[in-house]
Amino acid sequence: MSASAVEPQPLAARRQKTGVLWLDLTRKCQLECAHCLNASGPAGGHGEMTHEDWIRVIDQGAASGVPAVQLFGGEPLLHPSSLELAEHALNRGMVVEVYSNLVHVSGPWWEFLQRRGARLATSYYSDDPNEHDAITGRPSHARTKANITKAVDLGIPIRVAIIDCGGGQRIEEARRELTALGVQRIKTDKVRPFGRAACGQEPNASGLCGQCGDGRASIGPDGNVSPCVFSTWVTVGNVLSRSLEDILDGDDMTAAGVLIRSSVIRMGGNGGDDDDDDDNDDECSPGFPGSECTPRN
Repeated sequence: MSASAVEPQPLAARRQKTGVLWLDLTRKCQLECAHCLNASGPAGGHGEMTHEDWIRVIDQGAASGVPAVQLFGGEPLLHPSSLELAEHALNRGMVVEVYSNLVHVSGPWWEFLQRRGARLATSYYSDDPNEHDAITGRPSHARTKANITKAVDLGIPIRVAIIDCGGGQRIEEARRELTALGVQRIKTDKVRPFGRAACGQEPNASGLCGQCGDGRASIGPDGNVSPCVFSTWVTVGNVLSRSLEDILDGDDMTAAGVLIRSSVIRMGGNGGDDDDDDDNDDECSPGFPGSECTPRN
């Protein structure tokens, strides 16, 4: 759906200036989580965006005053240009958060993540390896847990989202395990009806928090810009044919925000997470920063 296709309506107050860009680099991932919001997996690809296209987007974002980006996917570390893109964004003065499944992190990535302004985020499911691996579709618990421990030991800022997939999942046990490992920023959320978790149903706004597009935007592997990584069916432009600044400041983005907020209210959406804390000034849970919605791998 394109925001420009909706009926014209009076626009609400202008949206907040963009504070974060999700760079949704790839649909390739080692895992095949049953709840993946964009159906990523081993057979996924990197889309139409080239290395140069992503560099241009980062440059345009930095020139527009966007202070932060998140590398997302799929598994962003599998994109051949991801480390160069992360370094470029950091060198342009942007905070860079990498949302990884932490199945494999190379030496150069560990070096990058220790730089000032770099951050790390991941998803976790259970302290029980069998339960965790059943959700991710691959043997991943041991590697993810080991790399969470390594990040803590290296002093890398890390936050972890525990995704509740239902069925009596060991949520509190996972939280206690992460706390024992030294993780200080832990969030919980429930599976949202997008991607594979939608079970073939058309996407709708009932699983959104209603803040999409307000101070944030997502850019997909095809260059399409949407208000967030959950609302990718609402397209407000494409960076392969228009400048990022024009798209972010355009009426289509504002209209998309109005449409989503009104739809969330009408459909009874409850996109917040389960934690009641004061972190939302500087993080998205777990899609950094500034939101209560929870993008995840």
